[in-house]
Amino acid sequence: MADIKYDGRVAVVTGAGMGIGKMYALELARRGAKVVVNDLGGARDGSGSDSAAADLVVEEIKAAGGEATANYDSVATFEGGQNIVQTALDAYGQLDILINNAGILRDRSFLKMSEEEWDLVLAVHLKGAFCVTQPAVKAMKDKNYGRIVFTSSTSGLYGNFGQTNYGAAKLGVVGIMNTLKLEVSKYDIKINTIAPTAWSRMTADIFPPDFEQKMNPQFNEPMVLFLCSEENQVTGMTFAMGAGWYGRTAIVSGNGVCIGDANRPIAVEEIRDNFEQIASLEETKPHDNGGSIFAYMAPLLG
Repeated sequence: MADIKYDGRVAVVTGAGMGIGKMYALELARRGAKVVVNDLGGARDGSGSDSAAADLVVEEIKAAGGEATANYDSVATFEGGQNIVQTALDAYGQLDILINNAGILRDRSFLKMSEEEWDLVLAVHLKGAFCVTQPAVKAMKDKNYGRIVFTSSTSGLYGNFGQTNYGAAKLGVVGIMNTLKLEVSKYDIKINTIAPTAWSRMTADIFPPDFEQKMNPQFNEPMVLFLCSEENQVTGMTFAMGAGWYGRTAIVSGNGVCIGDANRPIAVEEIRDNFEQIASLEETKPHDNGGSIFAYMAPLLG
């Protein structure tokens, strides 16, 4: 079985100064990629900055014989996103892989959450995904090649107490992917999303102590690196993972029920009388684009 290699490829990994992002950067470099290690070096809540986080990862890559360059910009501004991508272009002349990994937490129950806590989390996770990905796509489009991975979360896909800001942002990146995959498909730019579960500084106070090894962040790395490889030919998919389990997750629709003839008014009582079938997910189908929902309405639309 041939190894998956990234020789001749240039990758940007945001938030790569520690945790899962660091693992992505190290393994990409070990397999031949030139890596831009981006990290503001802030705390878990986004406060502060320290260039040492990115510098230490670059030093580790270089000590192992790889090539890497540090970048310290915040993903949360358009200027920062452009600078991150420009670092790759200035150092290596191209950009082939982008892993949107940077993140912060400002957890608070919904009724106690401040505007600042809401804005900061969405700025890093959701706006940050836009700010870095747009200039990255421009660079990839010129070469007709690219691999992009967004980082979502089970908090966004399924919910988690005290994380409405984080959950909203993390489901938002799925929305970016769903549209962007359609806009860039002809350029061989594959865009996918992961929802990783791992022991890290973001989760150390959530998981019980005996989960530290079982939720090894390394277990998330193989899926991400495969999605970043030339061998990967899927786009627009979301994968959840943790503890060595990997599976696709998707926004789906049940078969539902067609009421009326698309001409007459529909009464609320008809919803009540058909609600069990409307709410059923016994038979589901994933959606490839926003227009796919019309397939369910076909009997009414003719």
